[in-house]
Amino acid sequence: MTGRVYLDWNATAPLRPQARAAMIAAMDVAGNPSSVHAEGRAARALIERARGQVAAALGAEGADIIFTSGATEAAALACAGRNLRCAAIEHEAVSAWCEPVLAADRDGQVAVSDPAQTALQAANSETGVIQTLPTGLAVCDLTQAFGKVPLAFTWLGCDMGLVSAHKLGGPKGIGALVLRRGLDVEPRLKGGGQEMGRRAGTEDLIGIAGFGAAAEAAARDLACGVWDRVAQFRNILDQGLSACGFKTISVGNGASRLPNTLCLIAPGWKGETQVMQMDLAGFAVSAGSACSSGKVRSSRVLRAMGFDDDEAGSAIRFSLGPEVTEDQVLRCVEAWTTRYARHRTRAA
Repeated sequence: MTGRVYLDWNATAPLRPQARAAMIAAMDVAGNPSSVHAEGRAARALIERARGQVAAALGAEGADIIFTSGATEAAALACAGRNLRCAAIEHEAVSAWCEPVLAADRDGQVAVSDPAQTALQAANSETGVIQTLPTGLAVCDLTQAFGKVPLAFTWLGCDMGLVSAHKLGGPKGIGALVLRRGLDVEPRLKGGGQEMGRRAGTEDLIGIAGFGAAAEAAARDLACGVWDRVAQFRNILDQGLSACGFKTISVGNGASRLPNTLCLIAPGWKGETQVMQMDLAGFAVSAGSACSSGKVRSSRVLRAMGFDDDEAGSAIRFSLGPEVTEDQVLRCVEAWTTRYARHRTRAA
């Protein structure tokens, strides 16, 4: 639709032109990366180039980059069978394999007593809150932080990291497990022994090429301060929505957050209703609630942070990207505040 504004970058970022070009070029490479002839070696060279690009962008030159179908598969590869602990604010791809017993405070910070037995996210997708990471973590979910804030796998001091291409402008359906050199994992897909024996199956050459190009471009953007400008617009949005004249809660406002993310609670106004209202107004945003089997439930992340069911069910997430303009942000403020005022009038 013309005139629409996309403010759901944490769900997926638009495909970068560099990734698109790399993927189109990879489509013309006929060889199987496991073949030893010239065509196979050309395909293998593309994969190894992308592996180097991801490693360089992530500051993980000394680590193994294992390409997977996404961060969800990487989480299974890293966490399955290890009896790890996590907090309830973790992505379900992680918490499904761990015991969610760790507590999170009102700002979304998690207290970790045993990092070597813990899986912890660098930044939360829903609230944008950035964790204070202890050294020696077993698993660190870097999915949302990668490409948005400075980080390097080598100085995080963790054993394994999870990343996904489509969060930073690469294609959907490709991600990676970052593995500290010298460690190993039990492969969950067995067969031909691809990806250094950690993940069998012919590699997704096109997706991997796009991932590498996107990671390289994302690293350049970060170094050039692109996300500092995004943070300025996020703050304009935060201030504008919070000044609507009615009670709102800007989640994690007192903590470090991703530069693009605002989770706002408007008590009494259901998150899914806000999403539909904003969609009709031309803005793509996400709710802090999720649908499961047709039933709407309040955000488990916000409930784990101490918000009550009404608050956790009345949250909306705005996540901006470098292509968002100040004019679009101001239009979003006007659209949301107008509809919130209308809701309050009807509820009175």
